[in-house]
Amino acid sequence: MTATSQTPSAVSDKNRVLIFDTTLRDGEQCPGATMTLEEKLQVADLLDEMGVDIIEAGFPIASNGDFEAVEAIARRIKNATVAGLARAGMADIDRAGEAVRHARRPRIHTFLSTSPVHMKHKLQKEPDQVLEMVIASVTRARNHVGDVEWSAEDGTRTEHDFLCRCVEAAIKAGATTINIPDTVGYTAPHEYKALFEMVRNRVPNADKAIFSVHCHNDLGMAVANSIAGIEGGARQIECTINGIGERAGNAALEEIVMAIKTRNDIFPYQTGIDSKMLTRASKLVSTVTSFPVQYNKAIVGRNAFAHESGIHQDGMLKNTQTYEIMTPDSVGVKSTSLVMGKHSGRNAFKDKLKHLGYGLSDNQLEDAFVRFKELADRKKVIYDEDIEALVDEKIAHSQDRMKVISLLVVAGTMGPQAATLTLDLDGVHKTVQASGNGPVDAVFNAIKAIVPHEAVLELYQVHAVTQGTDAQAEVSVRLQANGNTFTGKGADPDTLVSSAKAYLSALNKLIAKHERLHPQHGIVAAE
Repeated sequence: MTATSQTPSAVSDKNRVLIFDTTLRDGEQCPGATMTLEEKLQVADLLDEMGVDIIEAGFPIASNGDFEAVEAIARRIKNATVAGLARAGMADIDRAGEAVRHARRPRIHTFLSTSPVHMKHKLQKEPDQVLEMVIASVTRARNHVGDVEWSAEDGTRTEHDFLCRCVEAAIKAGATTINIPDTVGYTAPHEYKALFEMVRNRVPNADKAIFSVHCHNDLGMAVANSIAGIEGGARQIECTINGIGERAGNAALEEIVMAIKTRNDIFPYQTGIDSKMLTRASKLVSTVTSFPVQYNKAIVGRNAFAHESGIHQDGMLKNTQTYEIMTPDSVGVKSTSLVMGKHSGRNAFKDKLKHLGYGLSDNQLEDAFVRFKELADRKKVIYDEDIEALVDEKIAHSQDRMKVISLLVVAGTMGPQAATLTLDLDGVHKTVQASGNGPVDAVFNAIKAIVPHEAVLELYQVHAVTQGTDAQAEVSVRLQANGNTFTGKGADPDTLVSSAKAYLSALNKLIAKHERLHPQHGIVAAE
């Protein structure tokens, strides 16, 4: 089911809650979570298909790449409103208006700090000056689009009188949505609910706009605060897939949707989200950002529907409701299947991909099928998770300019450990041999020998995609360079090959950013 996005005037049901997804904007601001244009388009398509009402596609003035992504998403999306973020400056707003102008439902989301600490130290402006900027920015945005959202940055630490003045002025200037964000994750549920009740009661024209929540998770209360805001009268929730975002992240879309769906007796609201697509969305975002989902993550974590305790298992065998408050199928989790193998044909493989939520083109399907057959020759049993890792890994690395061609590693107790690695660098093959303190260190040293860099390895993590000694290994790597972090993920039955892929994935992102800043430089490789 695909829910059609609704503009504020079209929302007739007082309990309809709009889902505003900011994975592509706030989520991408999470250190190391940068996505390519192709990856952003894939995420946007899935968000639109699953019924997200508003997709915040990016911050157009931040870079040419951000502008191009927002513009491309605006042209492409069929149902959802497409929003571009802008500060209160006229250049920001004009750039956002230009980026979203081709959308079927364009929105400009402009914001300005209103708390005393932000006005004094960040803006260095007096309240009256800030109020004038609110009016000017919303007015400018309305010159571009009919749907304007205004946010009071650090709203939960803003003085109530001034907040009400700003909200009233923004609505009078033409804002159709008012967002009061908990920018620093400071508030508590009862405070946030009371804040919306207060503003809606005190602002004379409050009925002319939809109110929105945007909560950060610094104290672990983003989802609880978001729902409390809805109870206080807000009817739009800003959230991200997997809760990714600045610092500790945002409210997780999947948790909000399932909290409302599962406890509809006390949260009598409705969203337009097809919950059966939540797991697929989680895996896609995890793949393109290279951010693994923690095993015990609510709704979409690997252990969300796993039961190991004997008491729990006994209860589940008697009645699943003893320990499960929602069904795995309700969030798109399927039982692991063992039917795929090296004798499976294209039609069966295509049907399996459809069952898992993938829609591939003919060329993509053929490529995936070839790699599936190669995996089947190396692995006796192919699980659903293997196929997902195989397809997702290709998606994550489709734009990489450096790829592993071959790897030979010598390891053991006698030492020294050595790696002979061949990489494809923009179509040119480079081979080098390097040693290290262990096979992984040797592999990474070989990469450094071909592509010299000063990045520091901050994280190296391995886990098996499925059970068994022949399971695919999924490796996550995080590199740090010049204050920026870049994450990468790789999957392969060989842990060392997977390690090389993950390291290169992060390094590709590092080099891509370097080349955006220094376009005259190519990939600097050792001869």
